[in-house]
Parts: sequence; structure tokens; C-alpha cells
Amino acid sequence: MADIHEFQLTLDLPGSLPPQDLALLRWHLGQEGGRQDGGYAYPLWGDRGPALRIGGVLVGELSSDGSQWALTVRQEAHPDEFDDLRRMVLWLGARTTTVGTVGYLRFHESYVPDVLVAEAGAVRSAVLRVEKVLESATEVIPDPYA
Repeated sequence: MADIHEFQLTLDLPGSLPPQDLALLRWHLGQEGGRQDGGYAYPLWGDRGPALRIGGVLVGELSSDGSQWALTVRQEAHPDEFDDLRRMVLWLGARTTTVGTVGYLRFHESYVPDVLVAEAGAVRSAVLRVEKVLESATEVIPDPYA
């Protein structure tokens, strides 16, 4: 359990996503109507409820407003799963309509995550390195009017 990472992903997908793509996503989310057809051993994002190591809640949701799909995932991930996780994130990156930050991967004991950025039909990792952490005792969220 010591190698656990927090994985978070939020992105939009086109409403015209093919049925087989939706079925694979639903399978990874543990939803009804899902179908595995990508060579994965088990669903990556089917866990729900309290997280064991990263705190908070494990989620995986896919929802449509009619014109597009919205995907949100927050799961615990072990490095043994990284190959499948990487393959799935790259697959989603080729399909997403979101440009910019779409998530992160963070070792559960680290303050600084590796940020996932989508652009031009791909997802890349922006590795942040911090020599010194600046903290504010009074301000958790900046006051835009200060």
C-alpha cells in the first residue's frame, strides 16, 4: 500500500463518441452497459467510497448533457497499474475536447502532483518540482479583490 498514488482526471468528450468507446469507458467505471474490449485485466476506475490512503472519496462518473460527455475520476492507483492507466489516458487524450489541465497524478505522501495537460489530441505530463513551498497562514484561496 505504500506505493499508492492519487489519480484525478476531469475532461469532456464529444457527444458523437462511438458506442464501443462509451462501452469501454462504462466498463472501466464499473457501470452497467459497459464492455471490455481493450485487453485490460480489470476496470481501472470501478472503486467507490472512502479512499484508504489518499483521503476523501473514490469516484468515477460519466455523464452527458446531450451535446457532450463529461468524465470525472478520482481513484487510488498503484504503479503496477500505470501501464494500463497510461494507455487509457492517452486513449482519452486522443478523443477529448478539453484543452488545458485535465488532471494529475500524485504520490500519496507528496504535496506536489504531476499535472496532466491535454492539447492537440494528446495528453502530456507537466512535472512540477518545488525547491521551497510558500504557504499562507491566512489565505487558502486567493482573494481576487485584495
